[in-house]
Amino acid sequence: MTADRAPAPDGPDPFDATMVPALPCQDVDELRDFWTALGFEVTYRQLRPNPYVALRRGGVDLHYFGLDGLAPQDNFSTCIVVVEDTAPVFEAFAAGLRARYGRLPLTGFPRITRPRRRANAGGATGFSLVDPAGNWVRVMRRSPAAPVSGTDGDSSASAYGARPQGRLARALDDAVVQADSHGETAQARKILGGALRRAGDDADAADRVRALAYLAELAVRGGDPDAARAHLDELDALTGALDVGVRDAVGPVLAEAADLRAALPG
Repeated sequence: MTADRAPAPDGPDPFDATMVPALPCQDVDELRDFWTALGFEVTYRQLRPNPYVALRRGGVDLHYFGLDGLAPQDNFSTCIVVVEDTAPVFEAFAAGLRARYGRLPLTGFPRITRPRRRANAGGATGFSLVDPAGNWVRVMRRSPAAPVSGTDGDSSASAYGARPQGRLARALDDAVVQADSHGETAQARKILGGALRRAGDDADAADRVRALAYLAELAVRGGDPDAARAHLDELDALTGALDVGVRDAVGPVLAEAADLRAALPG
């Protein structure tokens, strides 16, 4: 049994509107400085009677209110930003983060994930930026209706559609949901590591590349740089045996892995 819907009103849709998230933080000026470094502009700020700051970039508005005693690790607030293509948004955020912190932060507060297809969002590509206050700003592509061919990144036919066929590729899908959507890094490592061991050398070469690169990133997020190096060493050995077509297909993944190795301590 379904509930009756209200009749559609005559004239303009009253829900043709803009909804703006208001997220908690302990220090509104900390969030002001963070987002302005990522290209946002302050549209409003007050400290009394209640701390509040509003920021905007393009069609994205973010508002923050002060909440005394809020610890980032205890913050469960989130919002979703829907865009036409996540790749340029990620690159803009990444450039601002690198300029501010000297690296792409993958752990702690703030931190960011890379654009990847999300099996729990119909295969649409998305990434998450966790701000200094612990709020999850989730950036998702608008619609899977019109994929375009391209690389392994956001602008790719592989970003949409049904679940992949290979077991290792499906395990990667599941690991991304656990780690990038839910923040369950340990569970993601368990899922993907087990699938990679079971697949062995029989797995598709491109799927092995993607799995090893993601495992290395997960190890960094989990505070395990030794495991990250081991995964990257295995990836390097595999890369040397790839044919040209496969190497081209996973080129962006290999570039991300190289960046990850360069950022490892020691």
